[in-house]
Amino acid sequence: MINRTGTRWRWSVIVGILFLLSLVAARSYQEATPSQRDQPVAFRHPIHAQAGIQCLYCHSEAARSQIAGIPSVQKCVGCHQVIATEEKPVQEMLGYWERDEPIPWRRVTVQLDFVYFSHQPHLGAALNCETCHGNVAQMEVVEPAVDMHMGWCLQCHEAQPAIKVARLVDCITCHK
Repeated sequence: MINRTGTRWRWSVIVGILFLLSLVAARSYQEATPSQRDQPVAFRHPIHAQAGIQCLYCHSEAARSQIAGIPSVQKCVGCHQVIATEEKPVQEMLGYWERDEPIPWRRVTVQLDFVYFSHQPHLGAALNCETCHGNVAQMEVVEPAVDMHMGWCLQCHEAQPAIKVARLVDCITCHK
């Protein structure tokens, strides 16, 4: 005789544990995604965009590596030794320079550890940064513009006629 009550109970416990683990993972991901408010220096993208500075000037690693990179204090000082030196955020940044310390920027867009992503093919396909990151040039406080998840990426790839050949058809393309 099969004990269906015991089997159901075990499956209920397993499903409950999996559900709780998924909640913990989602909460950890949210906590790992800081907002611009949590940055050590109040960097203002709109001012830099209005000055005509392109995303890739500061985030130059996006063109040659897997990540966009965070600009060094040296790159900031290159302009701010003479520009807006009286502004509080610039003075804070210059303090890092004088102490010979990197600014401990916190990433705003965070991918889960098992996800592989490279900006290079997206830049090569002539996609603008705004496609995924939103209009950062108008954000006083930078927050992730979209919930970047697998379904969102797949929908975008399907909608791009120029890259239909390069569809994400293999899991290991993004999952490492």
